[in-house]
Amino acid sequence: MGIKDTDYKKLIQNGAQIIDVRSPQEYKSGHIKNSKNIPLQTLSSKLKSFPKNKAIITVCASGIRSANAKGILKTQGFDAYNGGAWQQLQNKIS
Repeated sequence: MGIKDTDYKKLIQNGAQIIDVRSPQEYKSGHIKNSKNIPLQTLSSKLKSFPKNKAIITVCASGIRSANAKGILKTQGFDAYNGGAWQQLQNKIS
């Protein structure tokens, strides 16, 4: 499934967590409500705090860091999706 055909609204309705992998400064300048800010460089050390039974949607500014984050999560057995740029995902789910 690619970014275009993923039903992000449904994932969120089913309890998916949005992880914003931008820096804290970027996150403070705007973010999706109820998203968690976990910068990409600290993601690997935080994996134990994520439930394995819930989907995770990663976002960033353009989709590059979130793609990297999705890859990290997938290799650790998580159900992860790259939501791409946070503003675009926000428009899709609101």
